[in-house]
Amino acid sequence: MKTATRVGAFVSVAAMSFALAACTPSNERIDTTGEDVSTLSGSVSGAGASSQEAAVAAWRAGFQRLHPYATVNYDPIGSGGGRTQFVDGATSFAGSDALMDDQEYANAVEACDGDLGAIHLPLYIAPIALVFNLEEIDSLNMTASLIAQIFDGKVTSWDDPAIAELNEGVDLPPSPIMPVYRADESGTTENFVEYLHEAAPEDWPYEPSGDWPAGVGEAGPATSGQMQIVQDTPGSFAYVDASRAGSLGTVAVEINGEFVPYSPQAAAAVVSNSPRSEGANGEYDLAFDIDRTPDAPGAYPIVLVSYHIVCQQYDDENERALVTEYLTYIASEEGQQSSANAAGSSPIGEELGGRVTEILDMIADGSLDG
Repeated sequence: MKTATRVGAFVSVAAMSFALAACTPSNERIDTTGEDVSTLSGSVSGAGASSQEAAVAAWRAGFQRLHPYATVNYDPIGSGGGRTQFVDGATSFAGSDALMDDQEYANAVEACDGDLGAIHLPLYIAPIALVFNLEEIDSLNMTASLIAQIFDGKVTSWDDPAIAELNEGVDLPPSPIMPVYRADESGTTENFVEYLHEAAPEDWPYEPSGDWPAGVGEAGPATSGQMQIVQDTPGSFAYVDASRAGSLGTVAVEINGEFVPYSPQAAAAVVSNSPRSEGANGEYDLAFDIDRTPDAPGAYPIVLVSYHIVCQQYDDENERALVTEYLTYIASEEGQQSSANAAGSSPIGEELGGRVTEILDMIADGSLDG
């Protein structure tokens, strides 16, 4: 689906509507107070990762203040659904906690204008928290092996000796553990399963995938459905974007003999030491292969990097301006700080933010050469 179809779909995805920005020939107008006001205007749609919901609300408010004459729609249907809509040409960008596979890269060439295809721009870094619903217990220590055994149904009670050994002095109840996982294809799932696969290969026999591979526990649709089950069910145990942990108990994960709780700083420490993906689509595709067994002290390995997936070429000038202006705001220091305040994410940093902005500038002026 090329430009005409995407432009026609600008207003079709409407789970969230944001007064954001596109372009007009003039870039500002004078309002009745005498202040300069951006005249960027129009409508564009994206879809994808539900992990970004809290951050998106903050980005909406900040960007609307700067550009009040346009609409950006974002449907938080999950990473897999977002990538599907994008490569089918139904949206102009996607949010995803997982990288495109080879087939999605190929399909994106068809969906995008020209022959350069799509790239990943990392704009949201956040730890994945392991949360549990146990009365009067705020934190527990666990190893990767123990976490894998719980989610695979091998450790089934909260007072199991394997848990008690790592948590001396904690009054563990003899109640059953109910794992709660995502029902839909999810980048959060893929990141969590990737961690189990790499950090506890003897206890986790499943290959990484956005679809939950094990058969124990209960499934919830999207992050909100998963969280509703955990909040309503004593003894439940789940993996969620850390911004949703709230008052639930959380797990400190063992790394090189140290139990590390989640934090934005601990998540950023992992990303900063991870290599670029070997399957990336050229130098402008900022996809990372996250190191799930880090040596860096204080690094928290259960982390997701949520990307905005965009075309390298947009023939429609209005669409191109909408996408690049919106993402440039997100990559800015203000945009990153707003999501950190709202969602507990880790700012991507000046160096990475500058690189993202440079790439967006090239997409905006049509100078990207693949």
